[in-house]
Amino acid sequence: MAWFGSTPDKPPGSNAPVLAIDALDVFYGHAHALQGVSLVLERGVLGIVGRNGMGKTTLCNAITGLVPARGSIRLAGEQILGLAPHEITRRGIAYVPQGRRVWPSLSVDETLRLVARQRREVDRVYTLFPRLAERRGHGGAQLSGGEQQMLAIGRALLLNPTLLVMDEPTEGLAPVIVDQVAQALRELAAEGRISVLLIEQNLGVAIAVADRIGVMVNGRITQQMPSAQLAGDRELQERLLGVRSNGHDEVLAGPEAGDEPEGPAPVQVFTVRRAHGEGPPSMDAPAPRMVRGFNRWNAGDAAAPVVDIARAPSGLPSAQPSSASGRGSGSIGAEDAGADRAGRLFDFPVATGSTRAAYIAGTFDTKARELFFLRQCLERLGLRVVTVDLSTSGKTSLASVHPREVARHHPQGEAAVFSGDRGSATAAMAQAFEAFVGTRRDLGGIIAAGGSGNTSMATQGMRALPIGVPKVMVSTMASGDTRPYVGPSDICMMYSVTDVQGIHRISERVLANAAHALAGMIAHPPAVSADSKPALGLTMFGVTTPCVQRVAKRMEEACDCLVFHATGVGGQSMEKLVDSGLLAGVIDVTTTEIADEIAGGVLSAGPTRMDAFARHALPYVGSCGALDMVNFGAWETVPERFRARKLYRHNPTVTLMRTTPAECEAIGAFIAAKLNAMRGPLRFLIPERGVSAIDRPGEPFHDPEADRALFSAIEQSFRAGPDRKLQRLPLHINDEAFADALVAAWQEISVSSPHARRA
Repeated sequence: MAWFGSTPDKPPGSNAPVLAIDALDVFYGHAHALQGVSLVLERGVLGIVGRNGMGKTTLCNAITGLVPARGSIRLAGEQILGLAPHEITRRGIAYVPQGRRVWPSLSVDETLRLVARQRREVDRVYTLFPRLAERRGHGGAQLSGGEQQMLAIGRALLLNPTLLVMDEPTEGLAPVIVDQVAQALRELAAEGRISVLLIEQNLGVAIAVADRIGVMVNGRITQQMPSAQLAGDRELQERLLGVRSNGHDEVLAGPEAGDEPEGPAPVQVFTVRRAHGEGPPSMDAPAPRMVRGFNRWNAGDAAAPVVDIARAPSGLPSAQPSSASGRGSGSIGAEDAGADRAGRLFDFPVATGSTRAAYIAGTFDTKARELFFLRQCLERLGLRVVTVDLSTSGKTSLASVHPREVARHHPQGEAAVFSGDRGSATAAMAQAFEAFVGTRRDLGGIIAAGGSGNTSMATQGMRALPIGVPKVMVSTMASGDTRPYVGPSDICMMYSVTDVQGIHRISERVLANAAHALAGMIAHPPAVSADSKPALGLTMFGVTTPCVQRVAKRMEEACDCLVFHATGVGGQSMEKLVDSGLLAGVIDVTTTEIADEIAGGVLSAGPTRMDAFARHALPYVGSCGALDMVNFGAWETVPERFRARKLYRHNPTVTLMRTTPAECEAIGAFIAAKLNAMRGPLRFLIPERGVSAIDRPGEPFHDPEADRALFSAIEQSFRAGPDRKLQRLPLHINDEAFADALVAAWQEISVSSPHARRA
């Protein structure tokens, strides 16, 4: 019967079962995936349950013509085995595949209207799923996993099917969304217009929705029974599936003192949902039970007891367990001790208050299982999740955002990414992803997992995000040199311990911890006071410390002084904060990273040092701190070509090289060009009597000729203006008077600057 409109006349064979399968076999090469499967669906809902890898999805694909099969498949008495998939759809079968597969670039309304014949049919979908009506203008990639599943079901219903085949429709959904999807399926079944073949990972949902249950084991249907029979027989559930539908495993008695427990310790499962009030945790629900393991079957809403947990007022989890007896926090009695063994109740923060999405990025062609595990963790915490596929293989993607959608953000388009060369494809996808994240207005935080390839692509996009946006990278590279990945950003790198391959006892713990970390950062951002002082960036080196400390001391009443160590990444980090809008201005005392860039040292901040101040019209006060030196590692690491130069052993791991007059001239020209490109008010102060603690009479790097070359090069090329001034002062950089001059220069240019007054 049609889901929309009036009931049509009965076709021939209408008394036949909706679906009848007999002796169905499917082979993948020599592997016998389905082995003589036979089942009958008269009307209503038939649920098929079973462990992973038992052949459930293969059964769906065989019914819908997506894989070749032998045997018989009849729809309302008509043989459909051997027909093309589109012909099977025309006969009356609609398929909701695992993974949703919605169009990421089409809005909800566009997706539904593409399938619907009449507008009222779309309205019927909105009636069934009111949430879709609220999100009708949003693209598929902007929907949560639950919303995408609703859209996939609605799209299938618009085909007016006789039979709806659904492959794990509640996989990875938050418990509240599982309830909504299950309710929609019950409503469809109650109407009697559509029959449903439900492949379901959640035994509780399958029992609640289906009239009958079939159990699939190793490619065979081994049992068929009324769902009520399976629901009431806990031993049968465990014998057939290894789980129970309602978390009814008995609480194991605590061991007597001195007894050694036999076998592995049981695992406590907590399923948490938001409380409806602000009071203490509800004790009406049963205490958490012990179960003999944690897997995809018993992790759902129907698998473990649910306890209402209120938000902790501070936004942090309570450090103490709640008392199940309600007697407060006094000494623990016998009952409390027993409850403690059975499981403690904690105040868990939840993320459902966040309006932004958690993005999961990675190569879904090789890391789908691990990335979807992250999605499952985040959705159970109440977050809306968007998955982004960075694969370059061209394979079919189950992610919310297809690789080609990401690739379109590359300056040269998709062709630059899908070039066929793995190395260039990875670099191009990283560049495309960097541009892609800048377009996502709903991005509340991002997480990725993988090896070196995944890490390089994902972190390039993460580095493009402002400081403060949560970023978590689970990587095999996190225990080594992480500078190429983190750079000047605030990426949290977490070592994966094992390779990111498969879900096992180690990866499950590491990935779950990472997901919870991201959820906490998204759900509980730090509050920023409206009365906070403007943030001021300062750069410092050991040889300019006296100057910077004096400046910071004088500025601390008016500004929040952020001091950056000028080690290359320090200057990059400061300018990253400028790009993120988190600094009101800078006093760039120590520009030594430019010397390393010009002369070949190891602490360069790159050729873009000082460019942030051309992009943003911030007040800028600068100087020549430590431009007398180039940095290397230990003495033996100094390149051979520099061994005859003036070197100074700063400490066992740092060797300094004095810059020559020619190098100083090049450094001065570099600085002048950068100053000339700046758009905001600026002052640049030159300390004529020395630029570092070891550049003064009697010190190893005192070289008046080199300093004069530096100062002259800056002065000759600098373009002055009404609010752009260069000052030469007969002072050493670490003189107290020079620090006072820097402060006075800042105060002069910050008075009229809106940036300097910004909180």
